[in-house]
Amino acid sequence: MNNRVRRNSLALAISSALLVAACGGGGGGGSAQLSGIAAEGQAIANVTVTVKDRLGQTRTAQTDASGNYTMNVSGLSYPLMFQITGSKGTWHALATEADSNQRININNATNSIAMLALGLANDNALKGAFASGNFTQVTAAAIAEADSKLLDAYQAELGKRPASLRNAVFVPATAVSEGDETDRLLGMIDLQPSGGGFGTYNRLPDRIQADSLSTRTYDGSSDDLLTAGLGKTGLGAAAAPAYANPASPTAAELRRNAIYNNYRALVDANKATGGYGSLYGPNIDVNGGDTLGEGRIAGTETIAFSGDDSGKRLVTLMVQVPNSFDPTKPCIVTATSSGSRGVYGAIGTAGEWGLKHGCAVAYSDKGSGNGMHDLARDTVNLIDGTVSTASAAGKRAHFAADLSKNQLDAFNLAFPNRIAYKHAHSQQNPEKDWGHTTLDAVTFAFYVLNEKYGTANGAGKKSRTLRPSNTLVIASSASNGAGAALLAAEQDHWGLIDGVAVSEPQIQPKDVSGLSIKQGNASVPTIGKPLIDYFTYANLYQPCAALATAATGSPGAGLIAFYASNRCTALKAKGLLSGATLQAQADEALQKLHNYGWAAEHDLYHASHHALATPSIVVTYLNTLGRFSVTDNVCGFSFASTVGAAGASLGNVTAISAAVQAGIFANGNGVPPTAGINLVYNDATGGAKRDVLAVSPSTGLADAALDGALCARALVTGTDPVSGSALTGTLLAQSERVKKGIAEVQATGSLGGKPAVIVAGRSDTLIPVNQASRAYFGASRKADGNNSKLRYYEVTNAQHFDAFIDNAALPGYDSNLIPLHVYFNQAMDLMYAHLRNGTALPDSQVIHTTPRGGTAGSAPAISAANLPAIAGSPTADKLISYSNGTVSIPD
Repeated sequence: MNNRVRRNSLALAISSALLVAACGGGGGGGSAQLSGIAAEGQAIANVTVTVKDRLGQTRTAQTDASGNYTMNVSGLSYPLMFQITGSKGTWHALATEADSNQRININNATNSIAMLALGLANDNALKGAFASGNFTQVTAAAIAEADSKLLDAYQAELGKRPASLRNAVFVPATAVSEGDETDRLLGMIDLQPSGGGFGTYNRLPDRIQADSLSTRTYDGSSDDLLTAGLGKTGLGAAAAPAYANPASPTAAELRRNAIYNNYRALVDANKATGGYGSLYGPNIDVNGGDTLGEGRIAGTETIAFSGDDSGKRLVTLMVQVPNSFDPTKPCIVTATSSGSRGVYGAIGTAGEWGLKHGCAVAYSDKGSGNGMHDLARDTVNLIDGTVSTASAAGKRAHFAADLSKNQLDAFNLAFPNRIAYKHAHSQQNPEKDWGHTTLDAVTFAFYVLNEKYGTANGAGKKSRTLRPSNTLVIASSASNGAGAALLAAEQDHWGLIDGVAVSEPQIQPKDVSGLSIKQGNASVPTIGKPLIDYFTYANLYQPCAALATAATGSPGAGLIAFYASNRCTALKAKGLLSGATLQAQADEALQKLHNYGWAAEHDLYHASHHALATPSIVVTYLNTLGRFSVTDNVCGFSFASTVGAAGASLGNVTAISAAVQAGIFANGNGVPPTAGINLVYNDATGGAKRDVLAVSPSTGLADAALDGALCARALVTGTDPVSGSALTGTLLAQSERVKKGIAEVQATGSLGGKPAVIVAGRSDTLIPVNQASRAYFGASRKADGNNSKLRYYEVTNAQHFDAFIDNAALPGYDSNLIPLHVYFNQAMDLMYAHLRNGTALPDSQVIHTTPRGGTAGSAPAISAANLPAIAGSPTADKLISYSNGTVSIPD
C-alpha cells in the first residue's frame, strides 16, 4: 500500500514537472550559467545584457570585445527573455529549460524568432513584452517552430539551409576584424513575421556607411557607366581629357579620367592594330560583332564605403546596374579591382563584360585602393577623389595614416615631403579580407537591386525579390581582383557565388606539399611560393638577368641600362653570383630565375618588369603584410615626389605638387611609382634618393638600392641573404610580422565544387604561372578531389600587361605577344553558358597562339587567325591534366 502511494506520488510529480516544462515554466534547472554571442552583424561589444525570468527577476552581464557573454541564471525560473541594445537596434532572445545546456545567442535573427513565437507584430511590441513580462507562456515548441520557419526563409533566400542562429558558434565582425560567413547572414536580410512565417525584406548590409552612399543615373549619351561619356573613340585616344582646372578637378572629371585610365591599364587600346575596336572594346557586342557604335551604356551607379566605426578599415564598393538589366533573368558579375587600383580598376574586364550582358556589376577596391595621404600638407582624398584636409575629412577620408599630431610632426621633420599610401600603410593587411570584401560587394549588389526592383510594404520596407537562389552570380576579374574572386569562392558558404571566371590570378596557395608541375617532360623546380617571396627574389636578380644572352632585344632594356651592370657587379661582390665576366654573371642570374619558377618564355620581359613593377610591389607588399606604419620606413624605403630634371639633384626628394594629389584618384594605380609619386631609398649614400638612382652604402655603386633589396629578401626568409645567418633584433621582429601576414593571405584551394575557369598567359613574367595559376590548379584539384569543377586554360604568347602591347616605350611586346583579354572574354562566355544553359565547360588545355611578328614597335594588325578559340574538345596533345599530385602541361 505505501509503495503504491509512493509510486502514485512520484508519477504525479513527474507529470507535473513535464507539464510545467511543456509550458516553459520551471525553476533554473540544468546549467547555472548560459552563454552566447550578442551581435547585429558586428559584435555588440562591451554592452550590458539583461535577462528577465517568468517571475520578473532580472540579471545582467557584460559582453566582451567580441560580443561574448556569460550569464549566471542560478535561481531564475524559465522561460527567460534576453535583451541587449546595439548600434542598430534592441535585440531579444527567448530561452526555455530545454535550452539550459545550449548557447543563447542574441541577434536580429533571434529577435525575429521571438516576435513570431510570441505572436507579436513589430519590435516595439517585443520591447513591450520584455518590459511587462508578457512572455511567460511561451513554449519550447513555439520557439523551435519559429526558428524552423526562420531557417525556411533563409533557405528560400539562399538555396541553402544554415544552422540555427540561436545557438551557432560563429565569429562576428569587430572593430579590428572581419566576421565569418555565419555572421554575414545577420547583415544580409531583414526577416519579419508574415503570414505565420517570415517575409524577407531589404536591409542595408552591415558595415555599409549610410552617409557615404550615393546613387547617380547616367543617360548613356552625355555620360555612361562604361566609358564615362567618352565612348570607344575617347577611350582609344592617346591622352586623357584635360581638366578645366587641373589644380581642382571636379568629381565628375575625376570619375571620367579614372575610367579612361583604368580601362586602358587593363587592355591594349594603344593601337587599332592590336585588336581594340575589332576584337574587343566598347563597340563590340556579346557575339563579337562591331554593332555597338561608341558603346556607351546607360544605367545607375551606386557607391559607398564599407568599413568599421574607426574609419581605419575602409573598402569602396560600387554597383552599376545597366538599363538592360532584366529582373526576370537577373545576373551579377563581380569586378574587384586589379592591382591596387581604385574602384574602377576592373571596368575594362569584368565590368565591360557584365554591363554588355545586362548584369549588375559589383565592384570593390578591396581595401587596397588608390588612397593617398600627403603628410606634409596633411591632405587626403575622399570617396569621389576630391581633396580635403585630413581633419575635415575625418572618417570620410579614403585613407589617412594612423598618426597622432605629434607623430606626424616628428615624421615630417625627420622625413619631409613623404606620403603614405593605402595599400602599403593602412596597417590592415587588406589582402586577408579580399574574399570577404568581394562577397560584401555581392551582398551590396543585392541590396541595390532590391531597392530598385522590390515592392515596399506598409512600413516602407522593400521585399527581397532578387536573391542568391534566383540570381546568377559570376565572380570575376583579373590579377589581384581574380585572386579575390577565387578567395571569395573559397569562403562562400551560402551560395552567393554560382561560378568563377578569372584571368591571370594573383593567388597564393597555402599548401603545395606533394604537388609537382611538369611542362612537357621537364619538372618545374620551384612552384607555389608566396608572392612576396618570389618578388623579393626577382628584385635581386632581374636587373642583371636582363643583360643575359637569352634576353637580348628585351623591350624596355634601356629603362634599366643605367643600373643593370652595377647590379651584376654588386651581386658578384656579395658572393651571390660567381661568374667571372659581366656576361657570365647575367647568364647566371637568369638561370637563378629559371630555377625559381620563371622560364624561357619570360626571358625578354625581366627588364621592363623590374623597371615598371618589381621594386614597387616589393616595398608595398612588405609594408602591408607586416602591417607597418609609414613611419617605420621599412628597409629604408619611403614614397615621395622626386626631382626629374637632370643635374646633381636628380632623384632627390622634393615637395609634392598639390596637382599630384588633385589627380591621383584618376591617374594613380595604388602602387608608387605612380602619377608623380616615386619610390625613395632613404638610406642611399649622400641622402635619400629615388631608388633606381640610389648608391648602396655597402657597395658604393649606383645599383638601384641593392642594400634595400637585400633587406627586403631577408625579411621574407628570416635570414641574411649574403651571410646566411639568422636575423636578430629589429629585423627578426619585422620578419616575423611579414611571415604572419603571408600566412593570413594564402588560399586553401577548396572551391567546394563550384565551377571555375582560370585563364593565364604562359609568358606572364609578373605572376609566373608556376607560382600562381598552375600551382593553384594543382592545389585546388588536390583539395576538392573528384568534386572539383575547375578548368585551367593556359595561353601561349600571352602575359600580364596587355597595356604594354603597342606601347611606344616597349617595342617588341607588340610583335611577340597577343592580348590575353580576348581569352578572358571567352572564359566569361563559357562560364555564363555553363551556368545559364548547362553547357559543359571544355577540358583544361593549352591554347597555342600566333604572335603578330613583324618589326618591333610596328607589328602588323592582329586577326582572329592569331587567336584560336578555347577548344570545346581539345586534342590529347593540348590537354592539361592532374593526376596523383602532378599537374602536366603540354609544351
